[in-house]
Amino acid sequence: MTNEIVPQEASIDQILQGPEGDLLKRCVERMLAQAMETEVTSQIGATLHERADGRLAYRNGYREREFETRVGSLTLAIPKLRSGTFFPSFLEPRRRAERALVAVVQEAFLHGTSSRKVDDLVQALGGPGIDKSRVSRMCAELDEEVQAFRTRTLEEETPYLWLDAVYEKAREGGRVRSKAVVIATGVTSEGRRTVLGVDAGDAESHAFWKDFLRSLLKRGLKGVQLAISDAHEGLKRAISETMADTTWQRCRVHAMRSLLTHVPRGQQGFVLAAVKTVFVQASQPEARAALGQVVKLLEAKCPKAAELLSAMADDVLAYMAFPQEHWRQIHSTNPLERLNREIRRRTRVVGIFPNVTSLLRLVTMLLAEQDDEWQAAEKAYFSRRSMAKVSESVLPPPDLIKEIATA
Repeated sequence: MTNEIVPQEASIDQILQGPEGDLLKRCVERMLAQAMETEVTSQIGATLHERADGRLAYRNGYREREFETRVGSLTLAIPKLRSGTFFPSFLEPRRRAERALVAVVQEAFLHGTSSRKVDDLVQALGGPGIDKSRVSRMCAELDEEVQAFRTRTLEEETPYLWLDAVYEKAREGGRVRSKAVVIATGVTSEGRRTVLGVDAGDAESHAFWKDFLRSLLKRGLKGVQLAISDAHEGLKRAISETMADTTWQRCRVHAMRSLLTHVPRGQQGFVLAAVKTVFVQASQPEARAALGQVVKLLEAKCPKAAELLSAMADDVLAYMAFPQEHWRQIHSTNPLERLNREIRRRTRVVGIFPNVTSLLRLVTMLLAEQDDEWQAAEKAYFSRRSMAKVSESVLPPPDLIKEIATA
């Protein structure tokens, strides 16, 4: 036993390397053992050797399990039951996104793309040393979850659909290539947001988008009345070919950015202010009238911008045919952009993925985690009352319905 006092500023690594390290590990093991006894007692309704009328099960020895912590590898004796199973809550698997991130950086290490930063990240997340067999097991487990999430049946109607892509780098064929990760989210008829699908390909080509949308439809996507996306020609064409009855909304934010590229810098403020008057109108007919006035105003000074604004009128104002309560969220891809930023924040840690599979693994786990949070949220994205108006908003005018009925 030593009388040496460890300075307060000493790191945990310094403590673990000293004689206090073993004592600290034993204390943690004992504390966790007590926590497991408390949990198993609560589960079966009786303490060890207690006679209780309400007992639900009996203990049946212990099984050992290694538990990696910041104080080192601990050996835990987990109680077993004669009937049923017991698993301590503190040993629940890490959040899926964190496990996926650990798998990615460990796989990167095995492919020779690691750095000290990668190794530090694994340690910071509580991961053990790099071990090839452990990485393989972890990746296999995650890939089952990835496949299950990406191929699950879409059962609810989804009136609103957002589509976008993020670009990440991955190694393929001995080269680093840019990959398009396409993502689809939506709002169901119950007003809840949901992640519908994700895939990765070489580029946002028409064929790739079309295959992606077909896969969503094959899995059960239905009831889409408004698809919101950027004005990517391949995507726009794919939407019209696979979902002919769906209205397309061009992202208003991206449309305005594109418009301003045709306006001299000194006049951009004026043009932007003029166009904003279109979007504050209370109805689609009023907005169309206001847009016509803005086009006339711009024809003399910015003819190219006036021509572009006139051409995009139908697509950029499509959202106004739907309930006004939803306008703020459905006029652009901003709801999906926020999700994309979170994906980029996590993928930036990896930089270049060792392969496309690892890229898709991490992004899918992030999306699955987000989907869980959306489903568990107490408050829906849109109220059921407002969602009930969506089907009404796309019906023909009453006069036309009467005309059709009497024809």
